[in-house]
Amino acid sequence: MRRDGDPAVRARVLALMQSGEAAWCDMVRLELWNGLRGAAERRQMEGLEADITLLPTTDAAWVKARELARRSCAAGLTVPGADLVIAACAWEHGVALEHDDAHLTALAALFE
Repeated sequence: MRRDGDPAVRARVLALMQSGEAAWCDMVRLELWNGLRGAAERRQMEGLEADITLLPTTDAAWVKARELARRSCAAGLTVPGADLVIAACAWEHGVALEHDDAHLTALAALFE
């Protein structure tokens, strides 16, 4: 949603949304809502909520989030809790993450 975001990432996300393949979890929605600037972005977000598949953050996803926290600490990484939940939810549902976030890149190596 960032106007100044990486154009390549924006294009990939747009393509996923247009194809109906985009999905998110509540933590992603919360992070997006928290960063909105103004009424136009709020309207855009409301439209996205109607169109994008919501992946539930299940008990199993929370277990995976705790495991990722353990693995990241063991690897010497400090990762925000929100990123742990987002990565774990994707892991649980077997979906790829489209992002521009160094923490999520680092966590991808810990999924195995």
